[in-house]
This record gives sequence, structure tokens and C-alpha cells, in this order.
Amino acid sequence: MAVLVDCDFLPNFWTNPEMNKRILRSFLSAMLLVSPVPVVYAAAHPPAPQTTKSTASSKSKRKKRPAKPKGQKAPTADRIKEIQAALQKDGSYQAEPNGRWDDATIEAMKKYQDKNGISPTGKIDALTLNKLGLGSETAGKGAPVPAASSSPAAPPLRSPAPGTTQQ
Repeated sequence: MAVLVDCDFLPNFWTNPEMNKRILRSFLSAMLLVSPVPVVYAAAHPPAPQTTKSTASSKSKRKKRPAKPKGQKAPTADRIKEIQAALQKDGSYQAEPNGRWDDATIEAMKKYQDKNGISPTGKIDALTLNKLGLGSETAGKGAPVPAASSSPAAPPLRSPAPGTTQQ
């Protein structure tokens, strides 16, 4: 027993070549979108690492490197007392040196820097320490440049011309 369906759109649907192309493209696009899902999922969720005795023992053998010091360290209380004593000797700092970098010390440093033609930042820098007599001989200077040799360059060695003797 056959069942006949009376639909007007079926004959146009199967016989229209443009409609067939659209359906085929849609089907292939859907297949392309669905097919890489396992690959994308696996890339986003890597498997858990496997640990063995050899890798576990190699991790314990690794030595940690000591942490590198980051930037310049803050001066010690003794160094601050030296700076305060030098500022006090100059007359810029009125209080007794206490080893704390407080507002009075900052103001004294600004006053000293302004008086000596240095930008009054109130911060410790190489130029200010040199002027206070607390800096090193090389602080605030450029990298050392190798000295030019004072002896004249030796003339290049030449071999004697053929047929002559060297004296």
C-alpha cells in the first residue's frame, strides 16, 4: 500500500538545481563545523602529565637559583645617619641624626641640593652624595674608557724583495 503525499513544494524542491546547490553547501558547511570539534577540544584541554620516577627524581635534583636583587636597595639607618650628619655640618639639617629618612631629612636634602645647584628632589643621588663628601670617586661618572697607548705603532713587517738580502 503506497501513501501519496500531496505537497506543492516537493516537485520544485527536488527539480530546482539552485536549491540543490544551497542544500548541498549547507550540509557540507555543517559537516566542516562539526568535524574539528574533537581536535579543538583536545587542544584546549591537554591531557594530564604523567609522572614517572625518573622525572620526579630529576625535579628534586634541580637547584634553585638565588633571586637577583631588584633595583637599588634602600639605605641603611647608619648610612642615613651619615647623610644627616653631613647635612647638619652644612647647616641644612637642624635636628639630631636619627637614621630615619623623614620629612625633616627630605627638606634638608632639598635645601642642600638647591643651595649647591642640584635639582632639589630631596632624593639621594650620586651627585648630591659627592658634594656632601659621602660619594665614591666613580659615582655618577660614565663607564671607564681604555687609555690610548702612548707608544707609537710598530711598522709592519715586510719580506725582502726577491734577489736582495736582508740586513
